[in-house]
Amino acid sequence: MASRLNPYISFTDNARPAMEFYKDVFGGTLTMNTFGEYGAQGSPDADKIMHAQLETERGFTLMGADTPTGMEHTPGTNISISLSGDDPDELRGYWQRLADGGTVSMPLEKQMWGDEFGMCVDRFGIGWMVNIAQPQDA
Repeated sequence: MASRLNPYISFTDNARPAMEFYKDVFGGTLTMNTFGEYGAQGSPDADKIMHAQLETERGFTLMGADTPTGMEHTPGTNISISLSGDDPDELRGYWQRLADGGTVSMPLEKQMWGDEFGMCVDRFGIGWMVNIAQPQDA
């Protein structure tokens, strides 16, 4: 397998519903393992997600985990995820689902550089940037 760069999101006690939400948005296969499955049975973290990975048919990979007890967590301030491409229907569909229940900071609309672009924070506090590339004149 070639090297690749994957977004990895840290959550506080809600990695399971967040990753299930992203699976609903993007589709694909979601695998999740708890701290308890890796030897932390009986700990306060036993049912928390130690590692989750979403692999989609479109080639997206998104990873996440709950922050273990005792580790500091500041949601949303250290990550934004950029989603871009040239399929307007697909990207608008993702945008609508990500913004649902969240906050739109910049509406998805045509920008000075010619593309449609928008920014939102989803219901789990994660920032998203969506860019729909416009066809280039030949």
